Amino acid sequence: MSPQIQPNDSDEMRPEYDFSQGVRGKHYRAYQAGTNVVFLAPDIAAVFPNSASVNQALRLLVRLSQTKAVTGSRPNKALQPTSRVRQKTKPKQRSRAARG
Repeated sequence: MSPQIQPNDSDEMRPEYDFSQGVRGKHYRAYQAGTNVVFLAPDIAAVFPNSASVNQALRLLVRLSQTKAVTGSRPNKALQPTSRVRQKTKPKQRSRAARG
């Protein structure tokens, strides 16, 4: 059930609203083009002075994300123990009975 809207007798514009300098349809074309409005956090907005710098940083980020990682820099293997670790551990000696 939708609420009923009651007409208001004071439905006129308030005197403090002044649209005498307003331009009808000023942002119409941008709205039709599908402009996105993005709100930046204050600390991020302090770094970027204008929208061009934000766009440049985002384009760089996109290019970096699309590049492939450099191959051969490090193998994707588990770390092998170093020679120092091997020297510290004593080899287990088997008894004569276990040697057979």
